[in-house]
Amino acid sequence: MTTANSDPCPCGRPQAYSTCCGRYHAGTPAPDAEALMRSRYSAYVRHLAEYLLASWHPSTRPAELSLEEAPGQRTQWLGLTIQAHTQSDPDHAQVLFLARYKVGGGSAVKMREHSRFVREDGRWFYLDALP
Repeated sequence: MTTANSDPCPCGRPQAYSTCCGRYHAGTPAPDAEALMRSRYSAYVRHLAEYLLASWHPSTRPAELSLEEAPGQRTQWLGLTIQAHTQSDPDHAQVLFLARYKVGGGSAVKMREHSRFVREDGRWFYLDALP
């Protein structure tokens, strides 16, 4: 059996996509808010709008989400760094992360977000970003 990682997970963990975020995209619930955050980043990389909507809490979820890009404006995701993951109680957590990307031929951009997550019926959901 080979251990080569021919399809690395975009989230930055040293695992194959299928055994990392791919399993959450296939329906396995994320075990914690950090895993959900990583899987949402990977969903952006892989253009999985349905997963992003399904993992977004219904109270803050947009009616639709388009990941379509204008010609020449392709988003290239460059990496994710989790800076902090805190859980205030069994059903509420926050993740502070830094995502790097660039659009088209532009310069790299750093996006820092402090996100809130909530667990309902055993599943974690992205709630919103703190100001």
